[in-house]
Amino acid sequence: MNEKDPAAGPGKRTLRRDFLAVRNALSASDLREAADALARRALELPELARARTVAAYVSVGSEPGTLALLDALRARGVRVLLPALLPDNDLDWGEYTGPGSLARVQHGGKMALLEPAGERLGPEAVTAADVVLLPGVAVDARGMRLGRGGGSYDRVLARLDRAGAHPALVVLLYDTEVVASLPEEAHDRPVHAVVTPSGVHRFTR
Repeated sequence: MNEKDPAAGPGKRTLRRDFLAVRNALSASDLREAADALARRALELPELARARTVAAYVSVGSEPGTLALLDALRARGVRVLLPALLPDNDLDWGEYTGPGSLARVQHGGKMALLEPAGERLGPEAVTAADVVLLPGVAVDARGMRLGRGGGSYDRVLARLDRAGAHPALVVLLYDTEVVASLPEEAHDRPVHAVVTPSGVHRFTR
């Protein structure tokens, strides 16, 4: 997802830039192999095995690939919700029914995103999810996530809290993006697990 973080200090900005530079150096072959491995690892998660509704996202650029996972979830009969970026950086949601249900949307000068082309279900739709797959650029040993910077998923997490919803929160990353420690702000919330091509890391809440 394409986000902007006006509150982030230089520590987060510098880290984000460094992690993204490593991602951008990955080859097309590296990206394909990582996406396939991520899908296999994620599908082994008990949380996804039990899930009836999963809120996910479509990876763009050098993000860890998600399309193989989205299609595998649909094949299991899971309802998959995907975000649509709103002008205020909040997220609306729509249902993923296959690659043909996606539209490429350009948001100003930001990276074009693949978003659900069908009916919009409203920002509150995410509260029905059993699992929320979160984008990020790193997670630390406490489960604190470094996002892309725009606060879209901070709003999602706050919305879940207000609704009393407690889905499993899972981040998809590359192996090198699980680190010892990251800067933390008051609004940051830990996730339950991170999936990388080599395995799953869980965090106690």
